[in-house]
Amino acid sequence: MEVIKIGVLRETKVPPDHRVALPPNRIVELKKLLPNIDVLVQASSIRCYKDDEYTQLGIALQEDLSDCDILIGVKEVDIPALIPDKTYLFFAHVAKEQAYNRKLLQAFLDKRIHMIDYEYLTDTNGIRLIAFGRWAGIVGAFNGLRGLGVYTGDFELKPANNCHDRQEMDAQLDKVVLKNTRILLSGGGRVAQGAMETLNKLGIREVSPEEFSAGEFNEPVFCRIDPWHYVARNDGKDFDLKHFFDNPKDYHSTALKYLQKTDLYIAAHFWDPDSPRMFELDELDQNSMVIADISCDINGSVPTTTHATTIADPFYRYNDILMMTVDNLPGELPRDASDEFSDVLVKEILPRLVLNDPEKVIERASITEKGELTKNFSYLDDYSKGL
Repeated sequence: MEVIKIGVLRETKVPPDHRVALPPNRIVELKKLLPNIDVLVQASSIRCYKDDEYTQLGIALQEDLSDCDILIGVKEVDIPALIPDKTYLFFAHVAKEQAYNRKLLQAFLDKRIHMIDYEYLTDTNGIRLIAFGRWAGIVGAFNGLRGLGVYTGDFELKPANNCHDRQEMDAQLDKVVLKNTRILLSGGGRVAQGAMETLNKLGIREVSPEEFSAGEFNEPVFCRIDPWHYVARNDGKDFDLKHFFDNPKDYHSTALKYLQKTDLYIAAHFWDPDSPRMFELDELDQNSMVIADISCDINGSVPTTTHATTIADPFYRYNDILMMTVDNLPGELPRDASDEFSDVLVKEILPRLVLNDPEKVIERASITEKGELTKNFSYLDDYSKGL
């Protein structure tokens, strides 16, 4: 049986990302699942799993990965480090025609790289199979609470990135002091569900959108809202989710009735640039609040999100609003986030790549192969040529 070599890349993006696609324990699982796999790991001084955690399990460290068939990372690989005629898996950030990564896409083509983008690994219904979204929500909500402590001065939380793992981060929540605090969360997907996990650990009451917008409370409460709560049709007809997805320009925001009564707003919803923003700048000009914009669409759904912040410096002031706009939140709990991500990679993705893939999961996520754009990503042709 032919041995397939997989190389685990060190992360090189700045600011540094401490996550890894394959932690040591997952490599052990992978080799049991696929005996014809051999895994080599580049040494890294910043990776959340130390080099000796790999070597103690008999996993070899090797600087030169040119003899590997498949190379796996998390964030984009430096262009000079790309090895021709290899298969790569990482978040490429080229499929939305990101101008800053045009040269990266051109390098995929020039070097005949088979580029598989995690973001586009989906099932037959178009549902993503692998993502860090839940962890963005878990950490984003924590950062929002940390910001609330900074804003009120009532408590102080240790930054998530200074915690060893989620267990230590969650223990910080015992320090949270909430008076009649009103917390609003928008969204219903993985990111929002992750945020809910953090909020639920506070032990405060969840109220309905109707209660939140109309009621006065003598206790801290939180509320989660979906699109049918925060937008309405311009023609006055009843909300229809499919119609909203297909015709976002035909809607306007109704979120102000919630936001005007909010102390901490956590934005965790998907936003289409053609859909309305949650509010306009003049509408919240006098509001004192904290906003944790996990979605982090610059000048998008939350117009006070003027730029992305960093893990080291997560907050900034916009008039009387304290903003948190870190755009790589899972990197604050890299061990936990890497472990969950790699579980799916080992059980769902790599077997399809090295054995068989009847549902064409790999094909749908392949952006380039053999020096060409694949059929699903042929629309990137002009972008790749700089037109």
